[in-house]
Amino acid sequence: METPRTLQQAIIHFSKPENCNAFMIAARWEDGKVRCPQCGSDNVIYLEKARLFKCRTAHPKQKFSLKVGTIFEDSPLGLDKWLTAIWLIANAKNGISSYEIHRALGITQKTAWFVLHRIRLAMQQGSIEKLSGHVEVDETFIGGKARNMHRADKARKIHGTGYEGKVAVMGLLERHGEVRTMVVKNVKRKSLRSEINAHVEAGSMVYTDSLRSYNDLNYDYMHNVINHAEKYVEGNVHTNGIENFWSLLKRTIGGTYISVEPFHLFRYLDEQAFRFNRRKGTDSDRFFEVLSMVVGKRLEYRQLIGQPSC
Repeated sequence: METPRTLQQAIIHFSKPENCNAFMIAARWEDGKVRCPQCGSDNVIYLEKARLFKCRTAHPKQKFSLKVGTIFEDSPLGLDKWLTAIWLIANAKNGISSYEIHRALGITQKTAWFVLHRIRLAMQQGSIEKLSGHVEVDETFIGGKARNMHRADKARKIHGTGYEGKVAVMGLLERHGEVRTMVVKNVKRKSLRSEINAHVEAGSMVYTDSLRSYNDLNYDYMHNVINHAEKYVEGNVHTNGIENFWSLLKRTIGGTYISVEPFHLFRYLDEQAFRFNRRKGTDSDRFFEVLSMVVGKRLEYRQLIGQPSC
């Protein structure tokens, strides 16, 4: 199967339905045999004129497309637009806005926004394996800067420290390995410690700043502290790796997405973590990785905007 290596090659390649189908089949079934999403049978035929598959076993919904059972399900957009959108977001270091997708693919901005969130769902990484070895831990706050707010908004939202009205985010980076991020309720000991216990193997070397919430980590981990009021590096003790990730994240949010609602913030964390963890791969590597993760995930529009299911 021909593999595109650049965006231009990807657009040309995915303009042909047969190429889109070949990529989807390869991503969904290792043996290359299309299976019915209803009964699991591989006794299916391809209806070329309708561009659908049909299961020969008698049951409801015999006809199906390759979108069924993926993030693409029930989308009127063709796979050519979906696969191009995946290529764009997987390889844009600082993200890509819904307005850019809207202009590039010729779809509405609202549709582009929905498309990007569905792709971010595919980028979610869930692993039961814990981080180990040398792990940097840090927290930050995401939200609008007070100096950029209208005076009335500033008076309404900012009543205490500069963190007032912002969302707390925690990050854990295994050196020479992957980063994991999550939105946390606050930066108190209980919130941060529960995430560290869940994601870091006991006995690991953990590096943090001097935040008091980390004070009891030495009971389960080899805890090293760097006091940023005095210095940022002392030998091997620093949190520069995770802070570099925060720099990339905030540049993406501030420069590309401009404003991110707290309700959706975890999706943008998933997107940035995905690209960061695959930063050494090629554009096509990242594309195939996302494509391999689209199956078994579904995001409906009412879920996206927080409406209850019917």
